[in-house]
Amino acid sequence: METVDTDEESGLGPKIMLSLWKAKASFEAHALTSIETLGLSLTDFAVLEILLHKGSLPINTIGKKILLTSGSITTAVDRLETKGLVKRVDDPSDRRVRFVSLTREGTKQIKAAFSEHREHLNIAATPLSKEEQRTLIELLKKLGHGADLLMDEVKQKAAPRKATK
Repeated sequence: METVDTDEESGLGPKIMLSLWKAKASFEAHALTSIETLGLSLTDFAVLEILLHKGSLPINTIGKKILLTSGSITTAVDRLETKGLVKRVDDPSDRRVRFVSLTREGTKQIKAAFSEHREHLNIAATPLSKEEQRTLIELLKKLGHGADLLMDEVKQKAAPRKATK
């Protein structure tokens, strides 16, 4: 009978990936429940939240930052504009660009919603002490940045295998 290497012998990468995936799913469930109880869709919340923290932005920039296609971000902004939460403003220096900004009502609603959402996420993080939370943030940043830097190397190694099949 063939045996599988132990984690220590073969590396912990797969276990890290599985642990991250499970933690993300649990934490994301808290986030989605929190947003739904506020009466917003995830997309609408994301658009309002980025405008709250970054200010007025071109519509395509918002889409890129929250990972939406141009069609999806246009639909979301249309919906939020109909609700009176955002407005479109032409860029005086480039007629092709339209900025999206929060209205007074949009600012009021997202400030209240974000405050409540932040509290829900803080509660979800309470299994860790504040110091553990800070350490986790730093480790996740380090892991993500390092994985990004190594991606080119991984793609180069994978390319010859694809070509031989």
